[in-house]
Parts: sequence; structure tokens; C-alpha cells
Amino acid sequence: MVTPRISYAHLLAKPNPKHVDSLLKFFESGRSQRGTGGFGVEIEHLPVHNSDDTAVTYYETNGIEALLKRLAPYYDEEKEYWENGHLVGLSRPGVAVSLEPGGQVETSIGILKKPSDLNALYSKFRREVDPILKDLDFRLVNYGYQPKSSFADVPVNPKDRYDAMTDYLGRVGQFGPCMMRCSASTQVSIDYVDEHDAIEKMRLGTVVGPILAYFFRNTPYFEGETNPWPLLRQRMWDYLDFQRTNVIPGLFDPRFGWEDYAVDVLSTPLMFADLTHTPEAVASGASPKELHRPAFRENAGDVYPDRELNPYEINHIISTHFNDVRLKNFVELRHWDSLPIERAERLTEIVASLFYVPENRERLESYFDGITEEEVFEAKANIQAHGRQASPYGQPLEFWKEFLGLEGLLSDIPGDPKHPDVFQE
Repeated sequence: MVTPRISYAHLLAKPNPKHVDSLLKFFESGRSQRGTGGFGVEIEHLPVHNSDDTAVTYYETNGIEALLKRLAPYYDEEKEYWENGHLVGLSRPGVAVSLEPGGQVETSIGILKKPSDLNALYSKFRREVDPILKDLDFRLVNYGYQPKSSFADVPVNPKDRYDAMTDYLGRVGQFGPCMMRCSASTQVSIDYVDEHDAIEKMRLGTVVGPILAYFFRNTPYFEGETNPWPLLRQRMWDYLDFQRTNVIPGLFDPRFGWEDYAVDVLSTPLMFADLTHTPEAVASGASPKELHRPAFRENAGDVYPDRELNPYEINHIISTHFNDVRLKNFVELRHWDSLPIERAERLTEIVASLFYVPENRERLESYFDGITEEEVFEAKANIQAHGRQASPYGQPLEFWKEFLGLEGLLSDIPGDPKHPDVFQE
């Protein structure tokens, strides 16, 4: 049996009740602002040179910063995001472009009403970005990990939080620098109508996410060599930092609710404190470095004032947790490798079918009724140990392919034309 992680955060610190209430109101705002059926999709792209497939960095001539500056006219000037004098994000209605630590270019799209809306918005992004990329002589590829470069070859972008994260994650786990600098994902976010609905979707997403991840795996390379793990990104996150990754502790206890999640998040050290939108800190005349600082041993109660938290502070606190499924004012499913758009749309269709079609949702809930945290850990370990011969939850992958509606999934969908398509078996 695989031993699940145990969170000791609750023994070390008791969260501020006002902060707990702030998160509960934040979760409630998701219920009141949305109904069912909406999606958000985030696709992270790896920038690689056309000449040799090595990683393109932020600071190099004709690198990521040059790309963002040339892409900026297509976005709202007042929504540009700068840090330390460098452009690091762009936004307009329906689409936002941001950077992950190693210069991965993330496109956030939504809120979508149906999966087919994804391709239309994404295609517009590509029509704008591709001519610029051609001039800069690099391209954006969709893999779970850089095809040629090592993490040691990729500097982090200018966001202050990433220097602190490098220091922290480089010491507490096995894959921190690899995850930050060279990995890339696809994430799908879904709505909820109330607390019960949110918790049930978090449980189901945690249960089936690793199985879907296997069928959508897209990581042929690791550190310039053939990837040795069936699900590299899952392995990286599982061994990153047990305080803030993997299965949410207690999620499968029937009594688990929003307050339990809020207490877990607020009780865990932040890694990095962002006080740029904390009025008390700004008014104190704190320097930019003091407003962005490491917080390796401090949790939210140590960093933020004794009052209700504002939405920026809440989002920052939650962003320091990287569970398989994360709750914001929506449910964020985080299992999957970066995917080409056709495959990302197919993934979104499957998520829609499983979570928004009542009979499919009821079938899932009935099948997994009484599932435990230990069984989820065992299923994840089974896939890592056995790959295509795996039997997560005691059933072979062929069973799950039919049960989850994945027939025809390994059809020929092009990825990066310069490399073999990982979807072929």
C-alpha cells in the first residue's frame, strides 16, 4: 500500500478566523457568479529555437520579452503586467497571456460556453503570434517538458516570486527546478453551483485525473533524453513538496467541506509573500523587495493583517498550493501535459461529458462511492509502476478507455511537426 502524505500544518499554526471567512466568501462568490456548463482552459507552450530545439529564454535577444512586446498591441494596454521593469503578461476579454517561471507562454482562455469555442479563440491567438514567432525564429511547442534543454540551462523570468520559489523548491523536493523551468501543462477549469457540488467535482477530478492523464500523456523527453516515466508531470508534482501538492488531505472524508480546504491552505507556509495589493504594506513605504519577499516559514496569518483578505491576497495564497485539483472560485483540474489545440479541445469535451452530463456524472459518483484517499494514491502509483499494463482501481486501461468515453483517443493528431507525435503507440 502506498502511504498518503500527512499534513502537519494544522499542528503548527491555527489560521486567522477572519482569513478563513474570507476564503469561504470567495468560494461562495463562485457559486453565485456562475451556473453550470462554463469552462476555462489554460495551455502552456514551450518556446524552442527553430535551429536546434533548445529552450528560448526570457532575456535573450529576440526572446520571450521581445515576443510579448510585439504581441502587446493586440491586447489592452491598461491590462499589461510589468515586474521589475519587464513585461510579463498581457490580457484582453476572453484571452490572457502570461509566463511560467522558465518563460513558458501560457494562454488562458475563457469563460467558454462549449468546448468548441476553445478553437476559435485559440486560433485567433495563433494568427497573431505566429508571424511574430517566424520573425524571431522560434516556435511554441506543446509537450509536457522541454525537448532538448535541461533545467540548468533555463533562467527564471523576472517575477520576484520565482527566485524565492527556486530557493525553496530546490531544497524541499526532488523536481522543483525541473517543474519550474522546463515543464508545461494543460488545465481545465469548471463551474460549481454550491459547496456540495464543488467538493464532489474535486473528488471526481482527483480520482479520474490520473487515468485521463495517461491517455493524454505528451512528454516524450526529459532533460534531453527519452522520458523514463509513464506520467512525468504527475511524478514531478507528487515529489515536489508534500505540504502543497498531490491529493488534498481529507478530501475523501464525507465531512470535508470548504472550511477544511481553507484551513489547509491558510495553515501552510506561503513560500512567497506578495504584499503589492495589501494597502497597509504599501502605505508603510515598503520597498518593492519588501512587498515581494520569501515566506518559507510564514503562513497567511503571519503575513497578512488581522482583517478580511481582499481578492488579490486570496488568489495569491491559493496559488501557492499545487494540488491535483485546486479550488478557487471555480474548480481547476491540473493533471495534464501541454497539448496541441485539437487534443486540448478533445480533453475539454471529455471533461464536459463527465462533469456536466447528469447521467455520466451520476455513473461516476456511483462507481466511486466510498473511494478513499489511500486508493487514489495506490491508483497513481500503479500507473507510474506499470504504464500501459496498469490497472488503476483494479481495472485495466481498456476498461477505463470505454468507461470514460475515450474511444478513438489515440488517433493521428499532429503536434510539433519536427518531432514524432507522442500520441502514437
